Amino acid sequence: MRSTFHTLETSKRSLFTQQAAINTVGHNIANANTRGYSRQVVSMTAARPIEAYGIGRTTIPGQLGTGVEFTDIRRIRTAFLDDQYRNQNKLVGTYTVQADTLDKLEAIINEPSDAGLRSVLAQFWNAWSDLSKDPENVTGRKIVRESALALVDAFNSISRQLNDLSADLTTNIEVKATEINTILSTIASLNTEIRRIEGLGDKANDLRDQRDVLVDDLSRIANVSVIESETGYTISIGGMTVVDGSTATTVTAQMLVDAYQNGDLNSGEVHGMIVSRDVYVAEYRRQLDSLANTLANGEFQVVVPKGSYLPESFAQSHNPPLTVPLDKDTVVTVKGINGLHQLGYTLEGGTPPAPRLPFFKASDGSGVITAGNLALNPDIAADVNKIATSMRLDASGAVVRGNNTLALLMSELKDTKFTFDETASGNGVTSATLGNYYNALVGEIGVISNRMKRNLSNSQMQLDQVDANRQSVSGVSLDEEMSDLIRFQHAYNAAARLMTSFDEILNKLINGTGIVGR
Repeated sequence: MRSTFHTLETSKRSLFTQQAAINTVGHNIANANTRGYSRQVVSMTAARPIEAYGIGRTTIPGQLGTGVEFTDIRRIRTAFLDDQYRNQNKLVGTYTVQADTLDKLEAIINEPSDAGLRSVLAQFWNAWSDLSKDPENVTGRKIVRESALALVDAFNSISRQLNDLSADLTTNIEVKATEINTILSTIASLNTEIRRIEGLGDKANDLRDQRDVLVDDLSRIANVSVIESETGYTISIGGMTVVDGSTATTVTAQMLVDAYQNGDLNSGEVHGMIVSRDVYVAEYRRQLDSLANTLANGEFQVVVPKGSYLPESFAQSHNPPLTVPLDKDTVVTVKGINGLHQLGYTLEGGTPPAPRLPFFKASDGSGVITAGNLALNPDIAADVNKIATSMRLDASGAVVRGNNTLALLMSELKDTKFTFDETASGNGVTSATLGNYYNALVGEIGVISNRMKRNLSNSQMQLDQVDANRQSVSGVSLDEEMSDLIRFQHAYNAAARLMTSFDEILNKLINGTGIVGR
């Protein structure tokens, strides 16, 4: 015996299932441009069949199908592609920050240009060369003073900009720590909500998409590892567990720096910021400080011409001691421009001559000159007559004011090799002219910047490729969705037609059967 209304139930199940599929297609279409959205599909399965109805075991072959049911609505997502995306995203994050910082360093260096340090240093040497042509000329002395002030200002300005850049990177690390905490708190909340919804037997597809988008954002900031458990995502940053189910741990900037120093934080934007601050900016500052200190106090050898009168204290301390005046051209070792300037005589004259002053000083009074505290001696800045140009005395011991020996030696320092402190410079250079040392510094920054841009370009290309692969699996294709919509619509219409046809059959059976002969 068969059930009279069995086909109606089968049609109803088909209508409900196809309606769910159509609704899901609509949801996909609506979110075609939603970032991080994963395409959803309805999982359909044949409903459990039954035996033909009867009091005992039926002899009718086969079982009666009961239609279709949908077991769940699932999202299309591949964990392998997610891991690939995040592993590549962290590299793009670190390379982006480093490339941006190196661009800023190149802007600070501003080479080649008429306003760069190279040009200012050349003008300083040229001013001494011009002064050597007329040592008593006040205009020439003022030009030397102004070119020295310009050189000092160039060093100070670059140092200030480096300090500002370093402080900006430190601030950005703190900002990123705050951003990380916001993301972690949201992920912990989503873990709780997803667990509650799925504990009731539903699929929290959209909430899972939101959580994955946050993890993607987090992977750009720092290298993360994600493990899914019953309580949700367990997330670690640089070896630190920061999310465990519904619990989020507050991350501080110092924790991130410590993780970097331990080698656990090895990629991401925060890693790029720390590397930029503690490697690139710090190294350039060290080399610039070394250049400024060597300019003022770095050792070099100079040939002092015959007949020059060196200060008695210097001549006696030399090994071997020197006769005064020099009886031949003599090679002496001098400590920077300051040391050379103190070997000469000024226009102040006097018998004995007025004491010579160091040309540069530290503006903060410290013993070590850096790019930040390099300053022209205030006494020289106030009185250009204190600029030493002569190395000759007459028979009475008075200064030969028109002598230009020291001014010439100063102008020739452009091509003189200075001894650099290898530890302070940080680039392995121990002997070079000031110009060559600075050129090497500028060239090094340029080479590193080009390499970082190349790394960024390659990593971005690979990230785009991985994202394209992920979108091909999880993304919404409008063409595919429209095709599915038509397919489900036809199935719905067919189920509706089946129900209508069977309704007509029942109507005939109920209202038209057994009326003959009444």
